[in-house]
Amino acid sequence: MAAIEIPDADVELAFIRSSGPGGQNVNKVASAVQLRFNLTGTRVLTESAKARLRRLAGNRVTDDGSLLIVARESRSQEQNRRIAFERLHQLIARALIEPKRRYATRPTRGSKERRLAVKHTVKQHKARRGRVSWDD
Repeated sequence: MAAIEIPDADVELAFIRSSGPGGQNVNKVASAVQLRFNLTGTRVLTESAKARLRRLAGNRVTDDGSLLIVARESRSQEQNRRIAFERLHQLIARALIEPKRRYATRPTRGSKERRLAVKHTVKQHKARRGRVSWDD
């Protein structure tokens, strides 16, 4: 499968202040990355791939139809940008895989007979749990 080239027009980056470790750096530097991918407006993906991506992304898709990815693992802005793009590429790669079509099958005669035989033995086993009569 060939890698898809994402146009710059479909991606919008915003840098925000990150929480977590980093000391005074956290209060001064906007190192976290918010990546917005225009899911509804992109022409790179087919409609079926967009639908699969929307399902995979879950609540990361906003009301306006863009996919929002936030990366704040690293103290480096560049590293967080790489992480965000990597996550986007992984999601798109998973969305491009078309699920295999499931063909309906019917149970074989042998499997039906085995199932009925097991049901019969369970029935007999449960019937033996009743009261014992003096006649038997």
